[in-house]
Amino acid sequence: MRAHLIKILAAALLVSLIAAACGTPAPPPPEATTPPEATTPPEATTPPEPPPGGPSGSIVIVIGGDPSTLDPQFSDDGNEHKINDNVYEHLLTRDPATGEILPELAESWEQIDDTTWRFYLREGIQFHNGEPLNAEAVKYSAERIIDPEFNSEQISFVATITEGRVVDEYTVDIITGEGPDPTLPARMTWLKIVPPLYSAEDPDEFAQAPVGTGPYKFVEWVRGSHVTLEANEDYWGGAPSIQEVTWRPIEEAATRLASLQAGEVDLVTDLIPEYLPQVEKSVAVPGLEFSWIRINANVEPTNDVRVRQALNYAIDKDAIVDALYDGYAVKAEGQILTPGHFGYNPDVEAYPYDPDMARDLLEEAGATGATLELIGESGRWLKDKELTEAIAAQLEAVGLNIDINIVEWSDWLDLLFAGAAAAPDLQYSSHDNVLLDADRTLSALFTTDGSQSAYGNSRVDELVSNARTETDVELREQMYHEAVQIIRDEAACIFTINLDNIYGLSANLEFSPRLDGRLFVKDMTLSE
Repeated sequence: MRAHLIKILAAALLVSLIAAACGTPAPPPPEATTPPEATTPPEATTPPEPPPGGPSGSIVIVIGGDPSTLDPQFSDDGNEHKINDNVYEHLLTRDPATGEILPELAESWEQIDDTTWRFYLREGIQFHNGEPLNAEAVKYSAERIIDPEFNSEQISFVATITEGRVVDEYTVDIITGEGPDPTLPARMTWLKIVPPLYSAEDPDEFAQAPVGTGPYKFVEWVRGSHVTLEANEDYWGGAPSIQEVTWRPIEEAATRLASLQAGEVDLVTDLIPEYLPQVEKSVAVPGLEFSWIRINANVEPTNDVRVRQALNYAIDKDAIVDALYDGYAVKAEGQILTPGHFGYNPDVEAYPYDPDMARDLLEEAGATGATLELIGESGRWLKDKELTEAIAAQLEAVGLNIDINIVEWSDWLDLLFAGAAAAPDLQYSSHDNVLLDADRTLSALFTTDGSQSAYGNSRVDELVSNARTETDVELREQMYHEAVQIIRDEAACIFTINLDNIYGLSANLEFSPRLDGRLFVKDMTLSE
């Protein structure tokens, strides 16, 4: 009965998509930026003045679900990242508007040789528990996240690192042993620095009660209810303006809206477009998030490229953008990269909507009427469940039987990282590459041994591996362009849309979204 109801709802949604209600045009994606020279980094910035009278006030931020852990180096979980971005820090950071790489815990850095990057740390910084921030802590953090026994889901962010070396108390080298890595500074905007003693001595407690160097300190985590942080008044960069921040997981979009309207929360992420007229204050900006459908290319019938191409021809992306997202998205141009990512191929085009071609390819491959399982989740991303159902309806319209299975967030996450052998036929996912370099996307999603991959092509593997250590910028870009073209032509996934970031705000919260979509409460203020 439930499966029958889902199909009815999906079919109804398909009708609405074909009708394609007109929506507000999405702003253009960010233009490509030229990265700064790694060997001549910007000077360390002067910390801002602390607010008069110290931090004050409190806010509540809504996220899509409970974090799977609060260990900042283990899970590739956006709910965890949003919280821990305020507790932990990195050697480097990005300008919130331009994406330029800037100093954070490191005052400066330089490339010593092809495989060695040296970082000069700020002195006198402590973790919230009193442990010192020094070269040993950085070495430990780098080697912890790459340890095969730790098995971090974030390995694609830091995959080129092989070790850290202490030069002196406040100088540390990061080694990329397999060859040069021109994106290493960008990777250092992701790697969170953790306290060695606490995280090693009690890893279970560490995963529940985080300790960093950042502007906010952990207070409590009541699972399923909230995570609370308080201002670090001794923060080396100056105390933040807001005293307390509570993160509340709310899955249902209508409940998020009601909470904001009732004044119970101050910031709602992934506000659905239909609710924008109903909130007092909102902001929407182009985002880096791509919804996509992973295809298991290792099993029948999806190991046939004709079937995978048919899946792409079956999807009316323009209708999805207009009817489901009211224009607050753009279709993916046959790749999971924006023009602002290094490696974006401007010559690759999206699969056109051609249901007749999809039917012909399925018939040619002998796959008409095949049953495919589609795994999804609900509440983590903007209209994720609705998009999954719309895609299922469009696939069924060309002659496939789609068995939708919406699972709990933790089960969905485990399945995504369980390896190709455990991959379902199809799995809804969303990908956000804040490194702004194609390596993270292509290595994780489309190489044979990628952490989220269920597809393999030896030429793609070769290109991605070689590009990772190629220092000739033009040659490296050409390698990525070729890899992107192969991935598109072989329909390694179902390419769908690139989402905008839409936020609902309380009247007195001042907040400017970042280019990379990260939420740093230290940059927010409360007006009178």
